[in-house]
Amino acid sequence: MDQERIRAAVTELLLAVGENPEREGLLETPDRVAKMYAEIFSGLEEDPMDHLKIFHEPQQHGELVLVRDIPLYSVCEHHLIPFIGKVHVAYIPKDGRIIGLSKFARIVKTFASRPQVQERLTAQIADFLYDNMKPYGVAVVAEAEHLCMTMRGIRAAGATTQTSALRGAMRTEAKTRSEVMLLLGGHR
Repeated sequence: MDQERIRAAVTELLLAVGENPEREGLLETPDRVAKMYAEIFSGLEEDPMDHLKIFHEPQQHGELVLVRDIPLYSVCEHHLIPFIGKVHVAYIPKDGRIIGLSKFARIVKTFASRPQVQERLTAQIADFLYDNMKPYGVAVVAEAEHLCMTMRGIRAAGATTQTSALRGAMRTEAKTRSEVMLLLGGHR
């Protein structure tokens, strides 16, 4: 990440909105923003495969596993304003392949730490898990409040957006899909 270029762009932005980047309160702002961007866009330089360690469980558990309320912090690529919420992940292991539960949060964070749209983020998580874990099925549901809707434009504070991505048995088997969607929606 080009920290110097970010600092220069922030200085130019402050000038463009009519601020004085030499003002005491803004002197360190370009440096703080550059450090913040390196953190919130760290997923651009991170490989989600680094967080995928598959365990082979001898007792072949073939029942639904659900991890709910994984924190979601991302930045809308249209306005560069955050969207914040939660991701819920469900999968049905196949052939004894499971992963540590904390890895789901790391995988979500990696994909979320990029300029994003919620629809693509949800699909990326589902595709990554389905393609690499090779389970019977995967379901990912994301729900978030988009500050681009809250702070500007319509100013619809509190409105949330929900997206889902279903893969494998979660998509093709009606009974499985109904069960997982009921469980994912049942937390309210």
